[in-house]
Amino acid sequence: MKVEIWSDVVCPWCYIGKRRFEEALAGFEGAGDVEVVWRSFELDPDAPRTQSGTSIEHLARKYGLSPDQARASQEHVTRVASEEGLDYRLADLRRGNSFDAHRLLHLAREHGKQDALKERLLRAYFSEGQPIGEPAVLEQLAVEVGLDRTEVAETLASDRFGEDVRDDERSARLLGIRGVPFFVFDDRYGIEGAQPAESILQALRNARSPASI
Repeated sequence: MKVEIWSDVVCPWCYIGKRRFEEALAGFEGAGDVEVVWRSFELDPDAPRTQSGTSIEHLARKYGLSPDQARASQEHVTRVASEEGLDYRLADLRRGNSFDAHRLLHLAREHGKQDALKERLLRAYFSEGQPIGEPAVLEQLAVEVGLDRTEVAETLASDRFGEDVRDDERSARLLGIRGVPFFVFDDRYGIEGAQPAESILQALRNARSPASI
């Protein structure tokens, strides 16, 4: 079974969704036959490499919230993340463009290290306050999970895998994906959002037995 997951490395619910998916997969009877593919989705494709302003200011501006409402929203997400074992430090976020991160995830897939890089990018952004829009930071994170530094640097300096990112995003539009994370099971069954592990597990079982859908 192939499970494709559209998500962004700057999406707080995507990291939560990753943990819940991992929990579901651990309880799935056919886990050994599951191929996981991380697909690209940019929440803010027009963002510069690095952005100024605090995360509270950005959230308030984007969703028309007051600073107090934005702060409460962040506190809620942080609590939910903590329940999944994640240490969110949203006040320290250094926002930026995620396009190059997605390109490196395609490179990592070629080397069997896509999930490892996805995890490293998410942790760097949400728990360590690293600016994952910066090429030097991306290069170091990719090397940490075992990718070749020279190949990573050459990829970042070129437009390699750029069209792969755009293909993923075109596929998302064709599927009607408007929010992430979004899970597609064997091209025939999809669920949206960071749903509870129990719901994801049921989706895996449904996809394995199409007659039950």
